[in-house]
Amino acid sequence: MVDETHHVGEDGFYSKLLEVLEDSSQFGVTATPWRGDRYDIEDHFGPASYKLGIEEGMHRGYLAQVDYRLFVDNIDWEVVKDASRRSYSMKELNTKLFLPQRDEAVRDELLAAWNSTLDPRGIVFCQTIEHAERMAELLRRTPEWRNTQAVHTGPGLSMRERQLRLIDFRAGRIPILTAVDILNEGVDVPDVNIICFARVTHSRRIFVQQLGRGLRLREGKNKVVALDFVSDLRRVAAVLNLRRQAEAEEIEVLPDVPQPEITFSDAEAESLLEQWILDAASLETANDDHRLQFIDPEVTVS
Repeated sequence: MVDETHHVGEDGFYSKLLEVLEDSSQFGVTATPWRGDRYDIEDHFGPASYKLGIEEGMHRGYLAQVDYRLFVDNIDWEVVKDASRRSYSMKELNTKLFLPQRDEAVRDELLAAWNSTLDPRGIVFCQTIEHAERMAELLRRTPEWRNTQAVHTGPGLSMRERQLRLIDFRAGRIPILTAVDILNEGVDVPDVNIICFARVTHSRRIFVQQLGRGLRLREGKNKVVALDFVSDLRRVAAVLNLRRQAEAEEIEVLPDVPQPEITFSDAEAESLLEQWILDAASLETANDDHRLQFIDPEVTVS
């Protein structure tokens, strides 16, 4: 049995080992079957024998519900009006539509979520090691977060110190961890009920892994608050697609299990993006050079 099967590529130690063991029965399990090199793990293991998506897992009560808050306040509406008349690449449009949120804005929204959450414990996913250290230092200025620490694989942080910080986080002595990729896999902290995306990732696998840090259930935990300071249309598409699937009527909803809640900080932005993202699934996996084709509606922005 191969856990985290998405690590099996066309080449590499996993594939060589499985070739040596080709006479044995083999199966794999993973929560994130997508690979950055586009290799399909079904080429080795065959079609999936069982699938359960995040949205159905929430409906069936296997995962915590998600209160997902998407912040997209900085849209340049002049660019929006022009976008229907020109062909922008993904990279060009992201640059024109979104402006980076300042760390102070992230802190303020995180504090608001913290004060409204029972027994809060949070992870902030950052873009770089420098960003994780800077964010941890900023958060430590808030009295209840004075023990916040960063975890990463960079210089100045030994493996022993990193493990000690994870132990202290699990034990509740550290309220918030700022992280760079290191908490994507292999860390099980069911107490986490606030996830903050302060980074941009184009990887669907990494996005689901990081969101998954808050989806584990524990007694008394009914939801995870996800704060997403997005600056990429692919993330918007992924979240809109998650909401559409979560609201699908053909999925059986268990009694007393609340519906996932996904809200935008800007209602006009939500309306516009819903109108223009024609195929969320393909947009999620589009690369920077992908030329976006928009419908040409009369968009009125007050």
